[in-house]
Amino acid sequence: MVETHLIGVSRQNTWREVRFSAAHVNEEQWRILRSEYVIESPFLRLRSDEIELPGGTRVTDYFVRETRGYAMIFALTPDRRVVLVRQYKHGIGERVLELPAGGIDEGETPLDCAQRELAEETGFVGDPPKLIAEYIIDSTSSNGRCYLFAVTNAEQRLPQDLDLTESIEVELVTIDELRNLVRNGTISVVSIVAATYTMLDYLDRIGGRPAS
Repeated sequence: MVETHLIGVSRQNTWREVRFSAAHVNEEQWRILRSEYVIESPFLRLRSDEIELPGGTRVTDYFVRETRGYAMIFALTPDRRVVLVRQYKHGIGERVLELPAGGIDEGETPLDCAQRELAEETGFVGDPPKLIAEYIIDSTSSNGRCYLFAVTNAEQRLPQDLDLTESIEVELVTIDELRNLVRNGTISVVSIVAATYTMLDYLDRIGGRPAS
């Protein structure tokens, strides 16, 4: 059984169908009565829903940020150093230290995104990316997911190819240095902290080197 809800998209003055399989519908799932995009740009797509809760209460202007998600890359060089990037982020107004990462373009797979972002931000290329983990970005107000990939034998073979808003310094650290950077709060972006601990656990479990 498939339940269909009609969702209005005012910008195009059309209707689209969202189908929920009965296998995935439960008594806690909210019913979408109406939906419209209040911001729709190449960088931000914000949807406003009118929803009906399981008890029948209606809520208007429940905002959801739609996104294709992004990829994060844990790149390990042949001498077992991790590739990091330091750059200014305007949202927080600070320079932050992170793993290379970036948004998935239209028509792009997360794996393709990982390869592209690593090369563009750092000039490093290596073995084909291996998917390590998939995370929900913000379960309350976004439909996005992020994907953590490991790249081994990473070497700097290309020039950086940065966006207009990017000014990136590449840094290489050992595994122990990376662990300390997370512990002391130097690396404090929550998704990067989660990805780092995931990778450290993964490396411990497989004996220190990602499988190719």
